[in-house]
Amino acid sequence: MAQSLLPLVLDVGVPLASYYILSDGFGLSEVAALGWSSVVPALRTVWALVRRTEVNGLSLLILVVNVVGLAMSTMTGDPRLMLAKDSGASSVVGIAVIVSVFMGKPLMTAGLKPFVTKGIAARSAAWDRLAAGSAPFRRAERRFSLIWGTVLLVECVARVIGAYTVPVHTMVWLGSVLMVVAILLAMVVAGGSSAEPMEKMVRAEAERDAGDRVGAAGAVGSAPVPAVPGS
Repeated sequence: MAQSLLPLVLDVGVPLASYYILSDGFGLSEVAALGWSSVVPALRTVWALVRRTEVNGLSLLILVVNVVGLAMSTMTGDPRLMLAKDSGASSVVGIAVIVSVFMGKPLMTAGLKPFVTKGIAARSAAWDRLAAGSAPFRRAERRFSLIWGTVLLVECVARVIGAYTVPVHTMVWLGSVLMVVAILLAMVVAGGSSAEPMEKMVRAEAERDAGDRVGAAGAVGSAPVPAVPGS
């Protein structure tokens, strides 16, 4: 549980606390506090990308969005514009996830597969077989990314609207609340409608393959021994 909540704490809790400490505690302007509080999530994304042995499309996309957002932060002096910019840039992630579904390469699969297979080789092999030959499995895979992309996009639109209709000091924490609610909603909906059925299919496929292997081994072991001439 602690490991699962750590990314949420670092990406939401730390920036939120940093903003109020910098603005209320050290007297920084809202613009400066917003800019500095965005550094930790950006650095985390860079580090996650660097330590990977292969490039993850979603991680790379988030990195680009964070870098562009930080660059734009130095050029804007309006805190509302900064909040809207952050939300708008984040919506790129949601749009990209939705587009990836229709391109046949769902971006959320990279994070979903380890969760479903649990690092078990037999389940990983079962995933690959299902992804290659099971239409229901591929539909569930696409549905998982589509749900996440849609929820992220709606959440970002809500934050953009809030950036210009809610006081900045309030929108900083309210934006984080909206983000957490969106993540929890996506986890529940996508998990129940896609991840859980996929996990059941993977488990069943792995058990079927294991049964076939045992049956084949038993057939070989029980095969009659050919008679030796002259015996």
